[in-house]
Amino acid sequence: MYRVILLPLDADTRELRRALWAQRIGHRFTEEEGGQVLWLIDPEQQEAMLAMLNRWQRGETLITEPPPGRRPEIVGMLGPLRRAPVSAISLLLCLLVFAVMGVLGDRVIAALSIVPVPLGVINGSLAFGDLGEVVTSGQVWRLLSPAFLHFGWMHLIFNMLWLWYFGRQVEVIHGRTRMLMLLLTAGIGANLAQYATGTVLFGGMSGVDFALLGYVWLMSRRAPRSGFFVPQMLVVFMLGWMVFTMTNLAGAVGFGNVANEAHVGGLVVGLLLGWYYSARARRQP
Repeated sequence: MYRVILLPLDADTRELRRALWAQRIGHRFTEEEGGQVLWLIDPEQQEAMLAMLNRWQRGETLITEPPPGRRPEIVGMLGPLRRAPVSAISLLLCLLVFAVMGVLGDRVIAALSIVPVPLGVINGSLAFGDLGEVVTSGQVWRLLSPAFLHFGWMHLIFNMLWLWYFGRQVEVIHGRTRMLMLLLTAGIGANLAQYATGTVLFGGMSGVDFALLGYVWLMSRRAPRSGFFVPQMLVVFMLGWMVFTMTNLAGAVGFGNVANEAHVGGLVVGLLLGWYYSARARRQP
């Protein structure tokens, strides 16, 4: 047999197994320390298996005929959501928060901002809470919750696009546990980086998006057999956009008040985790 790829232990491979058997591609899954291994029996079927595996990693539906009693369109919609539940739930939470903001307005921002805002006016200036006091009082959710705040349709749409594009890759290849760890670490890290500059009114999933970019890019470059892929021009575009928003020109054309430090903080977290896990992947046979 021929070793093809190492997948996480918690990766849901049921649809992939059914699709491979439906195409009569002989294979076997075994478990070892660190994950489950997909093996190919007949090397002449390597191209067909890799094509099927690539479609599965992209979140495409492999089985076109739904189980009895289920509508085809529902099965087609739920397939990618089942394989990337952390990304899907995060996306839905962002949409829900945005919708509730349209009804309750500033009360949602006050509840989810990194510190309660504002506490009052002192010496003619707005006074805000202290993060240390907020956390010790039990409001630990504020370390992450600003990531779910978005202040406009374009802000929301672009962040959700990259969250789904990169997050789905991470979940399909490395599992939901890895994606959840990336979301929490990058979200909190990006928020703390932005707060450290003295900013308290900010929000958005872009810090997590840049972390996912750094993680996926390093995995694709340093461990190409891992299955990750990101177009090089997309990397150039997103890094160029991050640099552009740091300049005065961005404010002049209407892109002011960008959480630049959150972008940088998230990217650093993603690169560090990408370097660590790609190094582990390179040591595996």
